[in-house]
Order: sequence, then C-alpha cells, then structure tokens
Amino acid sequence: MPKRVLQGTVVSDKGEKTIVVKVERRFTHPVMKKTVRRSKNYHAHDEANVAKVGQTVFIEECRPFSKTKTWKLVEDQAAAVVETGEAA
Repeated sequence: MPKRVLQGTVVSDKGEKTIVVKVERRFTHPVMKKTVRRSKNYHAHDEANVAKVGQTVFIEECRPFSKTKTWKLVEDQAAAVVETGEAA
C-alpha cells in the first residue's frame, strides 16, 4: 500500500528535528454547494533541520517517531531545499 504524501506550508520549526506543517484541503459542501477550506496541522520529522517557516513542503506518512509525530519530510524535497535555499 503506497504511503500518503501531503503538501503544506511550514508554520513552525522551533522543535529539534520537528516541523509543523499546515495542510489545507478544499471540498464542496454537500448541502450549500460552496467550496469550503479546512486545514489541519501535522507534526513531521525533519532530520536535517532544513525546512524554514513559510516554505511549501511535501510530507509522507511513516512509522511513529513520537506520540504526535507520524509524518516525515520527503527526502528529495529536503535535498532541494538545502541546495537552492528555498522550496522547490
């Protein structure tokens, strides 16, 4: 079974090897038929501490690193951030 990959924006990088990523999803409301935006924060493992606040990153589900951390920063994304200094 493939691992889920989500795209979001880093809202916090204060933790050691941890980032908080806000993932926004859009869907049509079943009754009102309007587009609704919902967001959720995910704690993700960032081994090299390369992601900075405001960057757009990809995270994928993985084994639990801690009580709240079950996602990790995608490795090729992290490498692109280190090389260019910004999100790819």
